Amino acid sequence: MSGKVVLPGGEKVPALGIGTWMMGERSSARKDEIESVRLGVELGMTLVDTAEMYGDGACESFLGEALAGLRDKVFLVSKVYPQNASRAGVVAACERSLKRLKTEQIDLYLLHWRGGVPLAETIIGFEHLKTAGKIRHWGVSNFDTDDMNELYQTPGGESCAVNQVLYNLTRRGPEWDLLPWLEEHEVPLMAYSPIEQGRIKTAGVLSDIAAKHNAKPFQIALAWALRSPNNIVIPKASRPVHMRENAGARDIALDADDFAALDAAFPPPGRKRSLEML
Repeated sequence: MSGKVVLPGGEKVPALGIGTWMMGERSSARKDEIESVRLGVELGMTLVDTAEMYGDGACESFLGEALAGLRDKVFLVSKVYPQNASRAGVVAACERSLKRLKTEQIDLYLLHWRGGVPLAETIIGFEHLKTAGKIRHWGVSNFDTDDMNELYQTPGGESCAVNQVLYNLTRRGPEWDLLPWLEEHEVPLMAYSPIEQGRIKTAGVLSDIAAKHNAKPFQIALAWALRSPNNIVIPKASRPVHMRENAGARDIALDADDFAALDAAFPPPGRKRSLEML
């Protein structure tokens, strides 16, 4: 695998990045979490994802501290609450995020999920932020295929850079029609909770394949999620040892037998399912 995913417009970002959901909320864990994030950046996992929702801003403030001195190496992603995604509201929310993150620009700013604000209003707000230099790209999160079609039918909607959704071995619903739609339109999928927050069943097939590759079961789950050149994968690791293990998933080359065994243990969808969220 190349290790890079191409955004619409041609910019390349790391296929394996860093998720931060629930980080920065416990003072007892802060030292390990900061060390872990900084190690991930050092290991080339330079796409870092957060949101104003995470800890009601606490995670963004945590990253403002954790990324001190590293900001120019990082492709920084954050998200706006749907209730803040009006034309003016998205601009005000972004300013608050920038202040917490201690930066002048967010590389990718996402609408966290669909809300009551018309998409056209949100897009106008996003485009204003781009023109002002506050963000470089914008995208969406938790959008199913119908949502993406509606977005693309909205003026300016084709500027969407990414759709971030829940996707892992146990949550393969997007493969039915969302992943093909994204690939056809060359919009990368960003997979959050790629190891189901550590709850994927590791006994059995995952352990067997891990032993074959001299790896850990969760590394196999990450390598599986990374198999498509259109997928960005953002696992969280609160401790440096786990961050290093996540980084090692990039070096695992699964073969046809591995994929067949994983399909048998974690079957792909046989019908359309509603997009799941955590």
